Amino acid sequence: MEHTEILTRYTANFVDELVKSGITDVVISPGSRSTPLALTFTEHPSIKEWVIIDERSAAFFALGIAKQTKQAVALICTSGTAAANYFPAIVESHYSRVPLIVITADRPHELRGVGAPQAIEQVKLYGDYVKEFHEMALPEGTPEMLNYVRNKAAHAVYIAQEGNPGPVHLNFPLREPLNPDFSLEAIWEPTGYGNYERIYQESLDGRKRLTTTQIQLLIEKLQSKKKGVIVCGPQVDDDFADAITALAAKWGLPILADPLSQVRSGKHDKNNIIESYDAFLRNATIRKQLKPEFIIRFGAMPVSKAYLFYLKENKDVMQFTIENSAGYREPTGNITEFIFADAVSLCKDLLSQSPEIGFDEKWLQAWQDMNHIAKKHLLADVEDKITEGEAVRALVDVTPESSSVYVANSMPIRDFDTFMLTTDKSFTVLANRGANGIDGLLSSGIGAATAGNPVTIVSGDLSFFHDMNGLLAAKHYQLNVTILLINNNGGGIFSFLSQANDKKHFEALFGTPLNIDFKHAVNMYGGKYILAKTEAELKELLKKSYQENGLHVIEIQTDRTDNVDWHRGKWLAIEQEILKGKE
Repeated sequence: MEHTEILTRYTANFVDELVKSGITDVVISPGSRSTPLALTFTEHPSIKEWVIIDERSAAFFALGIAKQTKQAVALICTSGTAAANYFPAIVESHYSRVPLIVITADRPHELRGVGAPQAIEQVKLYGDYVKEFHEMALPEGTPEMLNYVRNKAAHAVYIAQEGNPGPVHLNFPLREPLNPDFSLEAIWEPTGYGNYERIYQESLDGRKRLTTTQIQLLIEKLQSKKKGVIVCGPQVDDDFADAITALAAKWGLPILADPLSQVRSGKHDKNNIIESYDAFLRNATIRKQLKPEFIIRFGAMPVSKAYLFYLKENKDVMQFTIENSAGYREPTGNITEFIFADAVSLCKDLLSQSPEIGFDEKWLQAWQDMNHIAKKHLLADVEDKITEGEAVRALVDVTPESSSVYVANSMPIRDFDTFMLTTDKSFTVLANRGANGIDGLLSSGIGAATAGNPVTIVSGDLSFFHDMNGLLAAKHYQLNVTILLINNNGGGIFSFLSQANDKKHFEALFGTPLNIDFKHAVNMYGGKYILAKTEAELKELLKKSYQENGLHVIEIQTDRTDNVDWHRGKWLAIEQEILKGKE
């Protein structure tokens, strides 16, 4: 075979095996060296390609698709710094356990280290942030090498999704000429293999489960205790809420549910769910009153810093952390027993094998009473000018059934923690809480919108500014996205921290006001912009945006200092009523 046919069959077999392994979406950033891969993906009849020019935005866009669909997404770029721009999203993918197949085109080996343009060191570029790296062989057209390239494709998808999901990196050295020939016959099949079905054996991967003996040992450790807490941190298993709430109801235990746990919303029983714990665990006296005898945590660490204080103050308490496959997520350093088992199966096994177990009813009631007080204050009052907490409260009230909300880090996710109260409405809450950065928010949320369900992105002004390039995808693909832009003209979360006391340097180093009129940016990307001034007005504008197509940005403007005072006023009122009742 001559070069072009070899190149065509090699890349076509690779792409086809990715598709056979379950890849349905590829995000492509245009470039020259990646031409064979980009064109072949686009030519394949069973894959959807998304072309995102900015590589940093492209990687977060792919991350958003993967988070929403819970499936691996392929990502392609050319050689050089294009690949380096993927790095922030790959870090997030690693820590938030999201599967990506990262495919970087590269110069062939003879053009590396000799001063050739657009040639950087791409071998193991992402270090330990990928689950596996493989330097692909130069294209060959023999049956053995077509088998090889299919093998590597299928293996990459399996590795990305097995155990704790994450990114896998494949680096493709490619020689010129780079244009494939799609007029060749049977390019999606390995030459020399008749009646082809599959070259690489499909992998079947089961879930971890404790034995009956292990379940009984766990129950024995708990049954002598009376006061326990179940904690549900960020996770995305759709079946988890039913399983954990059934277990909590049987045992009579409170569930401290993070907004990213997918437990606060849905049709399941919510009687034991304590969603406002962040508001009252801020008080040290209340934390002492609620000292548990054991803590069982599912999912990642919750957003709440108040819960972190609660955990640190109870180092002597028996603690269990449940991980579906593997990993160590315990930043306090507390002595913790790790249980590696599928969370849903574990809940069902504990439920079926603990018929006699039960805990202190007054303990659960104490949590429920405090939660009721907190919710009363969080729902009370409507300000003349909308506050950041009210904005989140309004969004939760009107976001559509079966929609997704993609929440920024810093203040927005903390306001979601406080003001997202339990609801029978089912919707998903997503955030980039792996590395907790503000970068890539808009791209991630817009990527999530490709699944077709309504998506609302909750963004601060700094997160919006940091990823404005991401808006191009919404314009280009006419995606339906609503962005709630909470503009406090700077880094609002720093106003809650000790840095706010440094009046000399605070605004320049931490407050960082932008003084930008975002309306012009929204118009540039073909979106519809409007400013909301009250909670009622925001609700109506949000509802209207969900009934129309395209990109909608609804901005509210707040003052950072007023925001701190308003939040602290709410927390103080909650604490005072709870402590007064304990006198």
